[in-house]
Amino acid sequence: MADTPTPPPDTPTAAFSLRIRARLDNRPGMLGRLATAIGEAGGNIAALEGFEAKGSYLDEDIVVNCSSVSHQERVLAAIADLDGIEILEHEDRTFAMHRSGKIEVVPLAPIRDRDDLSMAYTPGVARVCSAIATEPELVHDLTIKKNTVAIVTDGTAVLGLGDIGPAAALPVMEGKAVLFKEYAGVDAFPICLDVRSASEIVETVCRLAPAFGGVNLEDIAAPRCFEVEEQLKAALDIPVFHDDQHGTAVVVLAALTNALKLVEKKMADLRVVIAGVGAAGVAIGKILLEAGVAEIIGVDRKGAIWEGRDDLNFAKEWFAQNTNRDRLTGTLDKVLVGADVFVGVSGPDLVTREDLKTMGPKPIVFALANPDPEIRPEAAAGVAAVIATGRSDYPNQINNALAFPGIFRGALDARATAITEGMKLAAAEAIASGVADTELAPDFIVPSLFDKRVVELVSRAVAEAAVRDGVVRPKPTAS
Repeated sequence: MADTPTPPPDTPTAAFSLRIRARLDNRPGMLGRLATAIGEAGGNIAALEGFEAKGSYLDEDIVVNCSSVSHQERVLAAIADLDGIEILEHEDRTFAMHRSGKIEVVPLAPIRDRDDLSMAYTPGVARVCSAIATEPELVHDLTIKKNTVAIVTDGTAVLGLGDIGPAAALPVMEGKAVLFKEYAGVDAFPICLDVRSASEIVETVCRLAPAFGGVNLEDIAAPRCFEVEEQLKAALDIPVFHDDQHGTAVVVLAALTNALKLVEKKMADLRVVIAGVGAAGVAIGKILLEAGVAEIIGVDRKGAIWEGRDDLNFAKEWFAQNTNRDRLTGTLDKVLVGADVFVGVSGPDLVTREDLKTMGPKPIVFALANPDPEIRPEAAAGVAAVIATGRSDYPNQINNALAFPGIFRGALDARATAITEGMKLAAAEAIASGVADTELAPDFIVPSLFDKRVVELVSRAVAEAAVRDGVVRPKPTAS
């Protein structure tokens, strides 16, 4: 294998897919001409959704995956240049999916007649209100609080987009709500806050908390996110979980657990380098220490994190005090020398193939920056023993969706008042168990996002850990 592989071309994906309705002259070879033009423009036909013949012409619906907005335009232009073929309409399928939002409220109690109304609303509902007033714990059984999570953001760290504000963050929060419901049956609702400080987030969430059984913090910039989480955990008696931190960390630990089986190494013998010491990097460091990793070195834009650096925020201060015992300094390429594991939660193209060659034997590389990883798998192939990314178009996707639905499902089912370190470790172990030892391979270290067993495994493990850790509220005496 060549030491300097050429970078791959942009890969067509459903994220940039088009639905095109085209009118073709009804004569032999026209559909083939259409398909050829799309292929020559680099488009990938994902589906032919049927056609309607109308005498001298026929109308064809076709789905084409592209790699960017400009690529969509090139595909449409290639079709438009064909004689005997006319584009009747087209739409970007991603925008079409988001039109009018992705979630809705659906009633569980039918109101078919006067009797139903008298129980669901007045006067019968007053009896339920009075019961909760007398025994407040009943709110977890007799209202949506039993199964509802607030997805809270201020829009300051959205995906790879940065500080785009709460309104622009709403589609991501809706998507999160869809995943909660689809995977775990949890009713989650976006709470996008137009605020300017950690204290405003904390105050607002505390005021909203009576309606929710848990709080999922999302896309809040560091270091504000650390302050918000700690204050809410202290103030509320319901689970609070910052998914950008702990969801990522749980799945990283699960993936590392299985990767170590392939390279025949142990947590206690590892030296791990983490590029990016923000929300995810700090949480990954914490959970790996809990799991018994011997040595961790964090690296930010200015180089290695070490105790005594005078430019660290409070989160990085904790990291410096608990990692890098030898106080190594220098840039990422320097501290990678001899390392067993690289975890990137930073930015694109920070690591080269030559850097990986300086690592220890059978290096493990988790390049998780999205959409562009710290090093592409093609560049790491043949050097790294195991490679994972945050992308869905490569094997071994480290995706929070493997963790958060089951974690909240388990916490809600157990009537948990918090999410403990023990619950996170149990979740990681459960995710790792979703890949049998007989199935483990360098390109298969974490289960598929579409494996329905994962939520069951995680929720059961998390609920059991909540009981062990003593964070389960007692059941009310009335019902």
